[in-house]
Amino acid sequence: MAISMYHASIPQFKKMLTNLSGILKKGEEYADTKKLDGNVLTGDRLFPDMFPLTKQVLIACDQVKNGMARIAGVEPPKFDDKETTFAELQERIAKTIAFIDGIQPAQVDGTEAKEIKFSIKEWQFEFVGEQYLLTWIIPNFYFHITTTYNILRSNGVEVGKMDFLGS
Repeated sequence: MAISMYHASIPQFKKMLTNLSGILKKGEEYADTKKLDGNVLTGDRLFPDMFPLTKQVLIACDQVKNGMARIAGVEPPKFDDKETTFAELQERIAKTIAFIDGIQPAQVDGTEAKEIKFSIKEWQFEFVGEQYLLTWIIPNFYFHITTTYNILRSNGVEVGKMDFLGS
């Protein structure tokens, strides 16, 4: 029996967003303990041409909400995209989880061959459902969560592999 589109996505996205929330909580606690302005961490980046931590979290959430909305054939929620604090990022994650909690297996399963077309700025993308999930949403989602983890870790936040993987 093959894994369904739903089970290959929603439960894992929810788990990893929950883990991301835990990682951010450790970042906020670290900033508080060290008496740092939290914006120093949320505004940091790994390299000058990379997005800061805040944008990494926003994109990770957007991959899930927009991607799963396209697959499920529903309208994604609109977020302000102005989050800068740990609290605002936590709220963004919670709203994303709440959205995907409302997506039912019947909306996702059977969409393997569904045409998915969208654009980002001047780039046009065309996929079928399974390809979109496996080669676009999932890799991008993990890239941005990993980059968030790495930004915090490089700043001394004590996060480890089990924080990333969860239990």
